Amino acid sequence: MSTGGFMRHVISILMANEAGALVRVAGLFSQRGFNIETLNVGPTEDPTMSRLTLVTEGTEDVVDQINRQLLKLVDVIDVLDMTGDEHTEAELALVKVRRDTADTSLETLAEGYDTTILSEADGLTLLRFIGTGDALNAFVARIEDAGLLVELARSGAVTMTPGAAVLRYRSADMMAVAGQG
Repeated sequence: MSTGGFMRHVISILMANEAGALVRVAGLFSQRGFNIETLNVGPTEDPTMSRLTLVTEGTEDVVDQINRQLLKLVDVIDVLDMTGDEHTEAELALVKVRRDTADTSLETLAEGYDTTILSEADGLTLLRFIGTGDALNAFVARIEDAGLLVELARSGAVTMTPGAAVLRYRSADMMAVAGQG
């Protein structure tokens, strides 16, 4: 079934926490000419595993093919394309801004967003932002429009599905017990 159109894909990958694993995953996208919009990787509840969340754009057919090829990589344990499925997505950002000297205050610009002031020094304020990528884009646009943005560091998306669906290592024994083997 071909969709034909490009769309945003949010993909979570469980992989071995080994040297070179990230390079192999990123290389698969690079070989196919796909840009990775955001990439976030960190350890999981199991220190031998890492969870990689990436956001890319492509047709459904091509991204499905890449997901199947990801599963063939020796370090990849599981792949979950969350596109179209219910999931929670969040991004962390550190935003350095000039303190307001004009009509619009920083507090007014930050209203409605999950921001926390981390420090104030040298006429600059360092904020921590937590929210969706879309909310972060809107917040940054407000700060830029006010001429206050000095520096921005974004984490990229992290995601998780609600309920029982999990991204986990599944041994043959675990899959048989769960009726999947």
